[in-house]
Amino acid sequence: MSENYFNKALADFTNDFAIGGAVRHLADKGFTVKEIKERLDFPAPISKVSELVWKHLIEKGVVRLSPPEEGETVISSEYIKEQNSFGKTSFRRVTKSAPATDSKYIKCEFGKELYKDRKAFEDKIRVLDTRDRDYILGLPWPLAPVWHVADERMKRIMEKMI
Repeated sequence: MSENYFNKALADFTNDFAIGGAVRHLADKGFTVKEIKERLDFPAPISKVSELVWKHLIEKGVVRLSPPEEGETVISSEYIKEQNSFGKTSFRRVTKSAPATDSKYIKCEFGKELYKDRKAFEDKIRVLDTRDRDYILGLPWPLAPVWHVADERMKRIMEKMI
């Protein structure tokens, strides 16, 4: 059992080292899991890309597994490009914290609907454009409700699905 655990940990580390930064960067740019997979030079299963994007969305606070509570803060990070006096370019990570209630969240139960009746769910999201449909179908939504930041994409998705 410990050998399997070690092999999984090693595979996770290798995948994160090889594609993790690229996946997180492309996810921040608004690409879907499918689009990210197509842009990678390193062969990676779509399930791994999906898992990395989901983890990144949770870490950034775009997706929450519980509703935001009053007084709670969300920590987000971004990378700033800098150049030293010799012209060498580097990226510096900057973290910011903000009250969780500053960002409006939308309750989503896509996982519950998807796993209950996949065909009915796919028919329901047929009203969405291809990128929005790929966004929904590319993420590993849990069976429990999640809260997604009410960004332009999610507002558009929810508006069309009602």
